Amino acid sequence: MEFKDYYSVLGVESGADEKAIKAAYRRLARKYHPDVSKEPNAEENFKSVSEAYEVLGNAERRAQYDRLRASGYRPGDSYQPPNWGGSGAAHDGFEGFGGDSGFSDFFESLFGRARAGQARGPRAPAESRARLDIDLETAFAGGQARVDVGGRTLDIRIPAGIAPGQNIRLKGQGSGGRDLLIEIGYRPNPVFELDGRDVIVRRSVSPWLAALGGTLDVPTLGGSVSLNVPAGSGSGKRLRLRGRGMPGTPAGDQFVELEVQAPAAANEAQRRAYRALAAAFGDSSVSDAAAGAG
Repeated sequence: MEFKDYYSVLGVESGADEKAIKAAYRRLARKYHPDVSKEPNAEENFKSVSEAYEVLGNAERRAQYDRLRASGYRPGDSYQPPNWGGSGAAHDGFEGFGGDSGFSDFFESLFGRARAGQARGPRAPAESRARLDIDLETAFAGGQARVDVGGRTLDIRIPAGIAPGQNIRLKGQGSGGRDLLIEIGYRPNPVFELDGRDVIVRRSVSPWLAALGGTLDVPTLGGSVSLNVPAGSGSGKRLRLRGRGMPGTPAGDQFVELEVQAPAAANEAQRRAYRALAAAFGDSSVSDAAAGAG
């Protein structure tokens, strides 16, 4: 299989901090998201970006990957993990990667084998373990998912509101008839951020909507809703949608963070409108050239 340079995928330096990596991911995820992107190969690129962030956005995985990268691998190099192509026993315990995860063989071999190796020891564990990363929308609404474990594909029910780190127990589905514990993780989402059970969304608004107030269509995990924006809102203002966060007792809220953005003046009518606005507010900082243009 081919070695993947996750830093190149996100377009960041190997010494980039967590903030830079997250910003790069969000920019590229918006660019390639299959629901909105018109870029060629958008879905494939979106998967690559998501996989890169799964590694570089997780301190433990990033450290493990950096150790491998430091050994001299470069993009396009052939990578053969230990015991690749060995007996079925060597693959037993590939935990939660593969199947419907959407990640590459490189990702699965590197992190799946690491987790399987950690599970081995002089004493057999009381249960087998696996990991499944799901979309935030599935975690919100619940539903069905599939996970490949030890060469078997299992269908599991995802309860609404399940949190990352929680386990789903499947009786007798583990190795040797033991129970199988599936640890749930969340895939990165280009629109929604989580803070516990609260959801955070950032939305751009025009200066006139911020100043005069009005309504704004806002995405939520349960569908789009109309939000009232009070007059005099500024950048950074947070508006609460109660109960629109992740399900639970109590349910989380959704917070919409506003960012006021002035659109570019693309024609003379729009430039006149901006000059009139500056005059109405007594702003003399507009240059004479701009004021007399047209």
